[in-house]
Amino acid sequence: MPKVIIDGVEIEAPDGTTLLQACEMAGKEVPRFCYHERLSVAGNCRMCLVEVKGMPKPMASCALSVNDLRPGPNGEPPEVFTESEVARKARHGVLEFLLINHPLDCPICDQGGECDLQDQALGYGRNVSRFREAKRAVEERYIHPLIATFMTRCIKCTRCVRFIADVAGIGDLGATGRGEDVEIGTYLDEALNTELAGNIVDLCPVGALTHAPYAYHARPWDLTRTETIDLMDGMGSNIRVDSKFDRVLRIQPRLHEDINEEWISDKTRYAWDGLRNRRLDACWVKENGQFRRATWEEALARIAGAFPKDAPEKAAGLAGEFVSAEEAFAFRRTLDALGVKNVDCRPPHVKLGEAGGRAGYLFNATIAGIDAADAILLIGSNPRFEAAVLNTRIHRAWFDRDVPIGVIGEKIDVTYDYTHLGETPDTLADLAAGKGDFFEALKKAERPLIVLGMGALRRPDGETIRALAAKLALACGAVQGEWNGFCVLHTQAGLPTALEAGCLPGQGGLDTAGILAAAEKGDVSFVWLLGADELPLEAFGNAFVVYQGTHGDAGAHVADVILPAAAWTEMNATYVNTEGRPQLALRAVLPPGEAREGWQIIADVARALGAEDAAFGAAAELRAAMYEQAPQLAHIDMITLPDPAGLKALAESGGALGGASLKSAIADFWQDSAVARASDILRRMGAIARGDENREAAE
Repeated sequence: MPKVIIDGVEIEAPDGTTLLQACEMAGKEVPRFCYHERLSVAGNCRMCLVEVKGMPKPMASCALSVNDLRPGPNGEPPEVFTESEVARKARHGVLEFLLINHPLDCPICDQGGECDLQDQALGYGRNVSRFREAKRAVEERYIHPLIATFMTRCIKCTRCVRFIADVAGIGDLGATGRGEDVEIGTYLDEALNTELAGNIVDLCPVGALTHAPYAYHARPWDLTRTETIDLMDGMGSNIRVDSKFDRVLRIQPRLHEDINEEWISDKTRYAWDGLRNRRLDACWVKENGQFRRATWEEALARIAGAFPKDAPEKAAGLAGEFVSAEEAFAFRRTLDALGVKNVDCRPPHVKLGEAGGRAGYLFNATIAGIDAADAILLIGSNPRFEAAVLNTRIHRAWFDRDVPIGVIGEKIDVTYDYTHLGETPDTLADLAAGKGDFFEALKKAERPLIVLGMGALRRPDGETIRALAAKLALACGAVQGEWNGFCVLHTQAGLPTALEAGCLPGQGGLDTAGILAAAEKGDVSFVWLLGADELPLEAFGNAFVVYQGTHGDAGAHVADVILPAAAWTEMNATYVNTEGRPQLALRAVLPPGEAREGWQIIADVARALGAEDAAFGAAAELRAAMYEQAPQLAHIDMITLPDPAGLKALAESGGALGGASLKSAIADFWQDSAVARASDILRRMGAIARGDENREAAE
């Protein structure tokens, strides 16, 4: 490995290491604006200039490799100086140049307090400017409804351009003009066609791009920051919730290399107003077809009076999309104590958790494992809308390593080229039988990856499709040694969380489809909905419905009793992402009004129904019992690999296939959950996406 001396410290750096990276390895800080470790090198800003012994001028350390440095006359390692007078003077000049036309409007800029230009001007700049000429102003550019532009501040670092091209995988953003007239924008003055646009605001070092919904709400030092996780898709992205006076005002990404790296989707980022809009903050009971406010005691008494104690087979419980592990475990335990076997957390027709074991419902290769896959097959899935950040890894595999990608299902608009193999499950049956060129591509690959989407599983023939996918995985070598390429991509974290907590039908109990059919016929007279909104709720007919949830969404509309619950930003709870990784969500704000944490509500209902033994008195007691039943949930932020042996039994199961096209489970990216539908920002973005509203709507 090449040796280099940096400020008197000799280090060895791997081949291809940039000089900037070598300086950081030596413990030296080198300022930069355009360089970012996840983006291609541009060398635009020149802020990272260092002195290299023997070079006639300061060198941009981000664009110079250690392999390019020449040794001394006697073969000694090349020397680099990051704090010499030459380097300091060069940085003074660069900053003075960058500030020639900068408006210096820090008191009104939303980036103020989090601005790289502010920080570096203080640490590396001059205390005065020698320029007295009038500053140049630039017309603002429209690039996205959720992003406010102040392009006079732009220093042309092109971080935003490179992110949109390198990570998001589209070519909508670029630079036009030359020299002083260079401007960043979309070529046709249209919105960026990506679900990751908000990330370019995080990358912008000078406040040229800011979040329009957050504008002028708060300063960074006004905010309380809570590190937690996201539930707007099944990835479990690590986020930071910024709140003020018990109101969530902003959601920012948090670094986690194995999950979301440092990106989040726009739905994750801008759903914060949905966490407070249309919230349930008190108990409600229905009388004569109308809701009226009630006390907790009255609501619990109404539930106790309606529960069929003498016929528990006429009662049922359904867990929803945002249920935590603690809620799902307490829910199942309480209903079991009451003799209720009709319990489920899965959508109709979905049989996850039965054949195949844990390996049959998790993303077994892990999210980071996509970076090792060398052939990818998508079945009934559109990762761009189902898991936008995960989709960036698939794009990277295609762009950097030319990984072949096949799609079974409707044609999808994604950020990479793929081979469309067919729309119906018959295509999958042919592949599982070893037919077709793409089977040979999977067979030839060392680590083939088969991604089964929820759109394929929510069909009446979903279990047959899952069995065929498992058969294909075994046939092409996707399950071998330490590699398990059979993957189920969940669209929301509540389902894998509840599956891990064991929220499934008891012996002889009905699943979701059975509960809906029985309620429609009158065989189920009492239904307890734990935040379940994405079901055909009209099927409950005349059944007595208890809705425990956060928002006045579909489930609340059909309820006879409503119990207000805390959202995931308002409680400490465990959630499991699509790869089976348990993570902790931490309380950022307090629940509104009389809302309580879900497990506490379940305990209150248990006591009201006479099942005191099933009621937990403390969260620690609940978790101890949960860990005893599901020990993998105790390993926070760790993946307990499932046994792939169950996939063989799954592959041997069968059934009839339907002829309809396979489609993604996400029909509307912006409006796919109760929180998203409560968000004014996301609702307006959905209207823009459908063409129902103009581009300025999401302000």
